[in-house]
Amino acid sequence: MPTEFTIIAVVFVLLYIAFLFWYGGRGKPLTTVEVDALLAEIKKRAGKQDSEEASPILQQFRDLTQNDDGREYYMVNLLKFRKKTLYPEGSPFGDDPMTANDRYNRAIIPLLLKYGGHPVFLGGVQGRFIHPDLADDWDQVGMVRYRSRRDMLKMAVEIAGLGFDIHKWASLEKTQVFPVKPIVSLFFVRGIVAVILLIVMTAINLF
Repeated sequence: MPTEFTIIAVVFVLLYIAFLFWYGGRGKPLTTVEVDALLAEIKKRAGKQDSEEASPILQQFRDLTQNDDGREYYMVNLLKFRKKTLYPEGSPFGDDPMTANDRYNRAIIPLLLKYGGHPVFLGGVQGRFIHPDLADDWDQVGMVRYRSRRDMLKMAVEIAGLGFDIHKWASLEKTQVFPVKPIVSLFFVRGIVAVILLIVMTAINLF
């Protein structure tokens, strides 16, 4: 008969395997057929007709999929907020851009988690250092981990159908977003989760 500790260990191993399955990050590259289908669905959910010219964001999504390796990546977000929000006329929302941004973040986080993504870093800009004369100014810098470009496109399909991205564009004066692939990183999510589960398992066994 298995001991109590063995049963607990098996449960925690299964929990970790489930976490690894959700966290992913080592999938197959997107195919052209997949990209076309996902972009067509985004366009459809956004209410665009097939005959209408594709929006610039759709081309940007397509560009993002170029040379996809199916692996996890990070998206760097540079944000500059408006003085007052710019909602469509007749909108019931207020004019505070940070409140609008909070509305967007509260809506996007569950979708990020659903597709194995999560925020990694968010910071407020505190002045300038090396700053060319014509360089843009930013208010915040954020970094988000995505499980894959496939998952980001799937998430974009859902966003297009829900329409809460209105809060993002109402709050932002300008933004710059670009993907990065880590060369050196001290952020070991898989290892951190393994250690936490090991500590909890040990604590349960002791008590």
